[in-house]
Amino acid sequence: MNVVVTGASKGIGRAIAENFAADGANLFLCSRNMEATLKWQQELMQRFNISITAFNADLSTAEGAKSFGEQLLKATDQVDVLVNNTGMYEPGSIYNEEEGQLERMLHVNLLSAYHLTRSLIQTMIKNKSGHIFNICSIAALQAYPNGGSYSISKWALAGFSKNLREEMKPFNIKVTSVHPGATYTSSWEGSGVEEKRIMEVNDVAKMIVAASKLSPQACLEEMVLRPQLGDL
Repeated sequence: MNVVVTGASKGIGRAIAENFAADGANLFLCSRNMEATLKWQQELMQRFNISITAFNADLSTAEGAKSFGEQLLKATDQVDVLVNNTGMYEPGSIYNEEEGQLERMLHVNLLSAYHLTRSLIQTMIKNKSGHIFNICSIAALQAYPNGGSYSISKWALAGFSKNLREEMKPFNIKVTSVHPGATYTSSWEGSGVEEKRIMEVNDVAKMIVAASKLSPQACLEEMVLRPQLGDL
């Protein structure tokens, strides 16, 4: 199985890559800093006897996303799983966040997935198979203080995911919207929130791998994960 994960150098993306590797999948990874993870990649390949093809790519621009898609299709003509995980968070409120923040959020959190998916989807349609996971957020389901443009961009990604799900039904391609609540990544370091209060990155990764194993006639359309004690 060939699995593509964006934003794979750290956090949830890295955990998703590790869990698919443990399941025997060959990985195609990208981030803006993949060369910094060479040792980690080599360890995964040796431990699980898989192949990893990694790319440095900035998906915040249409050109970067399309270029990555083109490079990927030169490396393989079979994409079984695509995980659109590239994303960023900037706190702020609509009425006072800095000019240009919405545009940044949309480029990274929405358009990266839009352009990369469009680059790969014809190959998936031709193969009449595949599963696309879009990493949305609890912020796409409920507004919260200081969410601002981040929340808007994640609502937009969830809308993209829902539309894509409907469009891909006739081609036997599954689409899943993943809505994680607070998950411990580097963005929480120094926040004062206890690590055990929020979810682990492996919680999200394990559920994605499990969803990818459902029978061909079943699709988990939406996945919502929250800390046991609820949102912060």
